[in-house]
Amino acid sequence: MNQDDMKKEAARAALEYLPDSGIIGVGTGSTVNFFIDFLAEIKHRFDGAVSSSEASTERLKAHGIEVIDLNAAGEIEVYVDGADEANHQLSLIKGGGGALTREKIVAAASKKFICIADESKLVDILGAFPLPIEVIPMARSYVARELVKIGGTPALREGFVTDNGNLILDVHHLKIMEPNKLETQLNDIAGIVTVGLFAHRPADVLLLGTPEGTRTVLPA
Repeated sequence: MNQDDMKKEAARAALEYLPDSGIIGVGTGSTVNFFIDFLAEIKHRFDGAVSSSEASTERLKAHGIEVIDLNAAGEIEVYVDGADEANHQLSLIKGGGGALTREKIVAAASKKFICIADESKLVDILGAFPLPIEVIPMARSYVARELVKIGGTPALREGFVTDNGNLILDVHHLKIMEPNKLETQLNDIAGIVTVGLFAHRPADVLLLGTPEGTRTVLPA
């Protein structure tokens, strides 16, 4: 079983967590793309989806699934999204695809957050995957200097602009021992829009695709 097969396993397993009606939240990324494709088979069961990115919106619409603005949707029962890393407390690093701000908003507006990934994403300590941070363009250099002060090595994601018109700094060489504390610290830096650290609002359930099937991980 290759990595895509494991992603499909996790994506399929997430269907079991969906409500029988209403609006669901849909994230962004390669694993979520498989989820959207599975979602098309049961689209009669729900009223539509709130999407966290332009790419997911296009894929949902291509399947004939109505995309609803979060302001009109209100609170969402279930949000399904992937992760670049997850620890055993289900704190996450997200934003490899650059959609971290909208992902964090939809996660915050959802009662339950189901994270889907292949087994390689579960780690003991977050930080091997560079931490994405969305920044206002005029603040890029200032934010980078502040990130160096806390031991990170920020790198501008070249040629990339977020759906919100901002830039991404990918921060290397962080060993994130206290995710909640770091998220709070980074949120206080002027010019940062969103930190790709989902610790204040972690996942509620992690579904990991493995060669033996789907493994369900709850917060330790």
